[in-house]
Amino acid sequence: MSDKEEQVGRAAPRRILVADDNADSASSMALLLEILGNEVRTAFDGLDAVEVAAAFRPDVILMDIGMPRLDGYDACRRIREQPWGQDIVLIALTGWGQDEDMRKSRDAGFNHHLVKPVEPAMLEKLLGAGAQVS
Repeated sequence: MSDKEEQVGRAAPRRILVADDNADSASSMALLLEILGNEVRTAFDGLDAVEVAAAFRPDVILMDIGMPRLDGYDACRRIREQPWGQDIVLIALTGWGQDEDMRKSRDAGFNHHLVKPVEPAMLEKLLGAGAQVS
């Protein structure tokens, strides 16, 4: 496949924040997203996620739920309270996948709820679809 053919299937580059208290997980996800052509920042707890989002103004945030200092639900709510946080696509990326967990993430303001481990192709497809609200 030529470089041009390969690029046709890829999503437009996005500004993405990866927030996860597991530094290895956050760094691996950030590296994958950078390889796909995105500009990526990381945060390792909920308060840092809110601060980095305020400064970086990402298009998309992939956020773990179970984080220290401020969990993902509350971090999502704080981001959504800000005028700049209204149009960000927030994706819960967590090990918690019960119906109640998905309801709580929706209620907090997340657009999507993905359960770890996420297949890279699934994430790329979601980002390629413009990460529309579901």
